[in-house]
Amino acid sequence: MTDSLDAERAALRARLGAGARYDSPAAPAEDLVLARRGTAYFARKLNELTDRDLDAPSLVPGWTRRHLVAHVGYHARALTRLADWGRTGIETPMYASAAERDAEIDLGATLPAQALRHLFTHSAVHLNVVWRDLEDAHWDAVVRTFDGSAIRVRELPLLRTRAIWQGALDLGNGGAARDLPPQLRGS
Repeated sequence: MTDSLDAERAALRARLGAGARYDSPAAPAEDLVLARRGTAYFARKLNELTDRDLDAPSLVPGWTRRHLVAHVGYHARALTRLADWGRTGIETPMYASAAERDAEIDLGATLPAQALRHLFTHSAVHLNVVWRDLEDAHWDAVVRTFDGSAIRVRELPLLRTRAIWQGALDLGNGGAARDLPPQLRGS
């Protein structure tokens, strides 16, 4: 698969030309593909919902779809903080505390529908840009997740993959396990 990915990267660079951003050769390409596809899938499921539909319960107990969209948006921001930590070496936790994380989601759930949709879109784009700007050595930097686990930055796309695909299913509007990439089924 690496030869195929290398050929695809070369074709993309030729098509986009100078000035475009690309993943570093050391980036976890397959995990990034899964995360990016998950983002596109979540966006599609979110776009199927009307603004009024956002007020309905999600499949996460106690959360509306608004809470879920806020969570997915703020999760991207939290992973961006970890990627920045890996890039700069300056400790930047995902969240200051569980209470801060919960309050952020609750506040995000009160945003007007358009602002909530923009939160998702902007945070996903920002995370993707940060990933593209990471240099080879940054992917092996060690950071700590919210639960205190030490991980390498290269594991962040897989964290995002799991969260974004599960979030899409938890919107409760027709997403199904059969839609998941084979790598995520049964995990």
